[in-house]
Amino acid sequence: MRNIWDTIIGNRMFFLSLLFVILFVVLSLTVPGFLNLYNLTNMTQYGVELGLLALAEALVILSGGGGIDLSVGSMMSLVAIVIGVFIGRVGLSPSLAIVFGMLAGLAAGLFNGLLVSVGKILPLIVTLAGMYIYRSLALIIAVDPQFGPNPMPVSNFPKSFYFIGQYRIGGIPFQVLFIFVPVLLILHFLLSQTAWGRKLYGVGSNETAAIFSGIDVSRVRLTVYALSGLLSALAAWVITSRIASARPDIGTGYELQAITIAVLGGISIQGGEGTVGGVLLSVAIITMLNNGLQLAGIHQIWQMGALGLVLIGSVLLNQFLIRRRKI
Repeated sequence: MRNIWDTIIGNRMFFLSLLFVILFVVLSLTVPGFLNLYNLTNMTQYGVELGLLALAEALVILSGGGGIDLSVGSMMSLVAIVIGVFIGRVGLSPSLAIVFGMLAGLAAGLFNGLLVSVGKILPLIVTLAGMYIYRSLALIIAVDPQFGPNPMPVSNFPKSFYFIGQYRIGGIPFQVLFIFVPVLLILHFLLSQTAWGRKLYGVGSNETAAIFSGIDVSRVRLTVYALSGLLSALAAWVITSRIASARPDIGTGYELQAITIAVLGGISIQGGEGTVGGVLLSVAIITMLNNGLQLAGIHQIWQMGALGLVLIGSVLLNQFLIRRRKI
């Protein structure tokens, strides 16, 4: 019996797969409309944006040194309103506006990375400050002088802009097949098959040993924060296209969910351990949980509480597994 329990808990992928199946069965039997094909495909659409932010969070946490990015949601808000304003108010073509949006996300990520890797400021403080700064910038940019001093959403996009977030191929959302899956495969390759991936795990596992091995720790951490900004920008593009609106608060609350997914997926909060495969399963679980609670009419307050409990449970499970390996 002990061996069976060790197999279930000790193998993260097996544990997450089992949790996914149990949750799917429970929601299918208890929540009306959950198994509806339209609901399931919509659920995958939401999972793309959340998954991109979770992957960004996973990279930062993997780098160790207390790495965490509390600003991913605010960076998403900033990029969304940058894209929206450039298209809807300035009149730029969607492709050019998207390029500016990606650059804005990259700049925000680099700013975080420079403060952490060069300035040696704690990631928690840097990204908490970034969360406030990027959210404020989004609100400032969203102000339309024609309608007074209040921030205004932008929604007058050309139809071509909606393609990435609303088009489907064989019933499967376009962004799942051509955004999330490619990003997932690229990151899996980078982490498992390249020298950069080995350096990232080395830095996260033991920074001192990495330094003595000749690894440029500052460069590695700067890179992951830049990637976090790019992934947040990509999520902003997808969600703005999907909901046909750019709002300065579009990313509010995504930070908790992204961190929860990364930790539940096996990314050690201490750094240096975890895979994108675990994050993928975790994205599916949290997306399904959110969807099921919404369909069941559970108030949003309780939904956030459930995510908090999942986060605590994930950290406790990680600590338990670390202690088991040391025995």
